[in-house]
Amino acid sequence: CKASQIATPQILHSPRNRNHIFVPPNSSHFNDQSPINQTQSKYNPEDPGERIADLLSNSTHLLLLRQIHAHVIRTHFLESSNLPLHWNNLIRSYTRLNSPIRAFQVYLAMSRCGLFPDHYTLPITLKAVGQIYSLKTSQQLHGVAIRHGLDGNEFVESGLIRVYLKGGEFGDAYKVFDGSSERKLGSWNAVIAGLSQGGRPKDAVHMFLRMRRSGFMADGVTIVSVVSACGSLGDLKLAVQLHKIVFQVKHKRNEDTLMLNSLIDMYGKCGRMDLAHEVFSKMHERDVSSWTSMIVGYAMHGHATEAMDCFRAMIDSNVMPNHVTFVGVLSACVHGGMVDEGKHCFQLMKNVYGIEPQMQHYGCMADLLGRAGSLEDARNLVEGMPMKPNVVIWGCLLAASERHSDVNMGEWVAKHFLELEPWNDGIYVVLSNIYANRDMWKQVEKIREIMKQRRLAKLHGYSRVTSIID
Repeated sequence: CKASQIATPQILHSPRNRNHIFVPPNSSHFNDQSPINQTQSKYNPEDPGERIADLLSNSTHLLLLRQIHAHVIRTHFLESSNLPLHWNNLIRSYTRLNSPIRAFQVYLAMSRCGLFPDHYTLPITLKAVGQIYSLKTSQQLHGVAIRHGLDGNEFVESGLIRVYLKGGEFGDAYKVFDGSSERKLGSWNAVIAGLSQGGRPKDAVHMFLRMRRSGFMADGVTIVSVVSACGSLGDLKLAVQLHKIVFQVKHKRNEDTLMLNSLIDMYGKCGRMDLAHEVFSKMHERDVSSWTSMIVGYAMHGHATEAMDCFRAMIDSNVMPNHVTFVGVLSACVHGGMVDEGKHCFQLMKNVYGIEPQMQHYGCMADLLGRAGSLEDARNLVEGMPMKPNVVIWGCLLAASERHSDVNMGEWVAKHFLELEPWNDGIYVVLSNIYANRDMWKQVEKIREIMKQRRLAKLHGYSRVTSIID
């Protein structure tokens, strides 16, 4: 196996990919202050694998990992050891740092060296493929598993189920699951989680009940997935039943914060913030997800004051908020009409916590300013966004323009909105309403003429029977 096989030549040498090349061996990154050289004396010099494994497991960013990878190439370490373990460590590290293409390239290099994958190689490679889902690649890895007799391994089996479900290939996932002769809890968990995350919460609950009937006891992973599915369904009766199961699981092991967080989220989605607060208040340890679930739950149901009180308590508890926390906080400000608080929290997020606003944060702020009638501020906000606004933001601004009968803002928003959705007749209808509110009847006639020319028509409201009566 040649060192050049560890990464594709295009990535190593292409001048168009200078941001992606590995650091060359004579780079200043490999001076005496390099992390690789700094740890040289800590380990047995006769066992470089131990040192490299430790460096890989402790690498916290991609640049450092690529330096380590370059060192591995330069020293021909993988060629001399020729053990799947070291290849697996490298694949796992790239996958952990969300670099799935490089992870898969390492797997390909391993295959070209004539080294067969083991029951650790395939699960982590499948996880990498799941991050950039490719049906063809998943099927090829499935074939590799069958060829090497690894398809019956519980970790490989659950990895195949996850990657198929993540790509929406439910039929293939069920084939793997139903074809298992010795099904383990990991496979059940993979199916339940995949269905829950894939927009099939009812199927996830049914699979959970089937698992129970088959004699399997749920663990924390099972509970988190099925509780999430229950929250999506908004079924309070089922939620209470699941809470009892959570109580049983919790008493067989130490308190599982993730499991309790999922309960808070479930009750919030079911509209029972009193029960969510009951779970929250009894937790011995609360992490950022615990607080965020409470804030988002309060905001979702319009309890703006409670959401803001919870956010202040979170800060007082020295828990660092994340970007999801601020989505909940800004949503609460929108529901409560708290413009000043919203502006303050938006600045707090950027300047104090160093969180760059994402589309959802800008959407909340645009909605908040628009509802309050601060349309000029909303326009300045949108024009200063680092990304292009989506249809949700333009929809909020168009609704605000109609609410406040602002013709200039309405025309500006409609122009940009139509660039994204030229087929959307609702934009013309709202713009026509804005003109009508200002008694600008000539403009109203122009809009109607445009709609006629485009053969657009406003849909009349209607009702329909939602159930069939025998």
